[in-house]
Amino acid sequence: MLIEKFKKFLGLDIKEEKYAYASDPLFGYTSASKIPEKWIKTTCGYCSVGCGMLLGVKKGEIVAVRGDEDAPVNHGKLCPKGLSEHYSIKSPQRAKFPLIRDHAGLHERITWETAYQQMVERIKATQQKYGRESFAVLSTGQLVTEEFYALGKLVQLGFKTNNYDGNTTLCMSSAVVGYKQSFGSDGPPGSYQGLEKADVIFLLGANIADNHPILWHHLIKNKHGTLIVCDPRKSKTANFANIYLPIKPGKDIDLINGLIHLMIKWGKVDRAFIEAHTHGYSDLVRHAENYPLEIVAVRTGLTEEKILQTAKCIGNAQNVFFAWTMGINHSTQGSDTVSLINTLALITGNIGRTGAAPMSITGQCNAMGTREFGSTSSLPGYRKFENDKDRQELARIWRVREEEIPKKRGKNYPEIIQDILDGKIKALWVVGTNPLASFPDQQRLKAAFGKLTLLVVQDGFHPTPTTELAHLVLPAAIWGEKKGTFTNSERRVNLVQAAVNPPGEAKTDFNIFLDLALYLGVREKLFPKWRTEEDAFEEIKAVSSGRLCDYSGITYQKMLELGGIQWPCNDQNPNGKDSLYTDGVFPTEDGKARLLYVESSPKPEDPDNSYRLILNTGRTVEHWHTRTKTAAVPILEYLAPIPWLEINPQTAQYYEIRPNDKVALISRRGRVKDLVVRITETVQPGQVFLPFHYFEKCANLLTIPAFDPKSGEPNYKQCAVRIEKMPVANGAEAMT
Repeated sequence: MLIEKFKKFLGLDIKEEKYAYASDPLFGYTSASKIPEKWIKTTCGYCSVGCGMLLGVKKGEIVAVRGDEDAPVNHGKLCPKGLSEHYSIKSPQRAKFPLIRDHAGLHERITWETAYQQMVERIKATQQKYGRESFAVLSTGQLVTEEFYALGKLVQLGFKTNNYDGNTTLCMSSAVVGYKQSFGSDGPPGSYQGLEKADVIFLLGANIADNHPILWHHLIKNKHGTLIVCDPRKSKTANFANIYLPIKPGKDIDLINGLIHLMIKWGKVDRAFIEAHTHGYSDLVRHAENYPLEIVAVRTGLTEEKILQTAKCIGNAQNVFFAWTMGINHSTQGSDTVSLINTLALITGNIGRTGAAPMSITGQCNAMGTREFGSTSSLPGYRKFENDKDRQELARIWRVREEEIPKKRGKNYPEIIQDILDGKIKALWVVGTNPLASFPDQQRLKAAFGKLTLLVVQDGFHPTPTTELAHLVLPAAIWGEKKGTFTNSERRVNLVQAAVNPPGEAKTDFNIFLDLALYLGVREKLFPKWRTEEDAFEEIKAVSSGRLCDYSGITYQKMLELGGIQWPCNDQNPNGKDSLYTDGVFPTEDGKARLLYVESSPKPEDPDNSYRLILNTGRTVEHWHTRTKTAAVPILEYLAPIPWLEINPQTAQYYEIRPNDKVALISRRGRVKDLVVRITETVQPGQVFLPFHYFEKCANLLTIPAFDPKSGEPNYKQCAVRIEKMPVANGAEAMT
């Protein structure tokens, strides 16, 4: 019944031909049947899977969406968010006009000229008074790559500050650092085909059935492989596992060290590969001796039998596909955990082949694009700030003096917030993200934003919790209204196309950046002859030529024809390449990978008598990030209108809680009230799970401001909390 309602809402009329669409008054859409006049190919703007889709347009509006059957990523399939994505374009909360906050704290409409003048003049005045680094920029993972590339040049060469980072630090920076530590460069080595062809798929902290649903369709094509899922919560993905490892929170390093110990002990390592292509094996062997089976079982909470089963599967397999998401990255040791997974893959020879790779599954639709060309954690083309040759190459391509290019990266996201609190950063430009819901320890963040003399927020939506605090609001186009490229988790560069115009006076982020460059007086210097996003893409191709992330053989037309292209794409790989490091040569000084080893450190906050439970946060299939987009889609709100708290039956019995009771969840930093309880064995005793999407019941009022010291990524996954049962009003049941 629910499926039929969903089909009706999406407009799919089964009785007519497959591209006829109708409406469903149940969800507030009462217009007559709409059959598109044309279909436009594009790429989904939610997660990193990179699904191809077609937008049905009629009379200047998107009236339908369907999966692109020719797209190699999804072959016509879409998840609920993708199927209903076009409704976010018509959200009543779309930002349409530039706004300025008056003395009464209200926003009033202004012209773009006034907005640009105000922004540039106030930032310049701040920098003249307090120094260039008193201005900082926080970006997103949801712009097109051409916009990221333009923004990086504008911030560092135009505004001349390198205090510039993105919200991708909150989800993917540990994967970046982990790859760099092991291989010398960022860049996921594998592909989605690995899920279909591997003998063993080992998922760590990755619930792809809920969070990357189309990847699940790749996995279920694998008829011979063994699925191992390691996760404290028995997720939807874990329910289908051949081996489920209900690990204690924060104990992944102990498990991986234990598996490395067994591979070495049993002789299940590829000695020829290790000797020819890696450094550090003898030190790793000595370190692994500290992780015998019995110790690892105690530390991880896993049975010896489960650990042995896992090790035997890995040791006996020809091809093992290791994959992870936020369950690994969201940790104070996320970077080193990623490198340790890489080490396990390297010593067993699981790299450089389809189905044999350590694969980071990225979060946002274009987190990869900003990693490759955004100038945040590295210079464009995976160049290093501190490398003289890299800066010289870039200066030559950009036709600027080498000394204009920073010799080190600026402050990362958490450091920027700390510098605001310390009074060092006075002005902040936020582009396409909503930190007033997404950053840990919200009370601390609000205190920081209260110290700013200028907050500019550029977003496709208003009001949001963050735009409401802005001194200036710049209205931006969103997915469906802009052109450019996204790069997905398997390095596939996909074309994004505009189907409709932005509402009101909203502009694409690309045009906003070029306009600001004009007001700064650097338009022709930074963006010579740029008129369209494709002009920027041509420069990206030149910047990436010969680099690991080589785009030089890609064109917009070729992406349309092939459904996206995996880099490197060049003369040697005209249609892209499935796997990296096929020759065993890595982008390090000597071409060899590093075998990192590491000890597990204590969690940043352990339960005690006052806070007895461990909080785990995560996503749901219905919503995206802070619900800025998905809250505007009635069917998604219908499916998941409110957050909930998952607790184990033992925990429920201890607190005398029944299903659908309302509770408050409290940490040392804040309190979230009126959470509806779901009693389930998907969470273990002593643990609770709360979706992080809902600002009105914000999980980040509770989370701890603890960060990976190497990557700056927050430890969202473990903090100590307690439950308080809420009184039932007037004797009524608490069910919502």
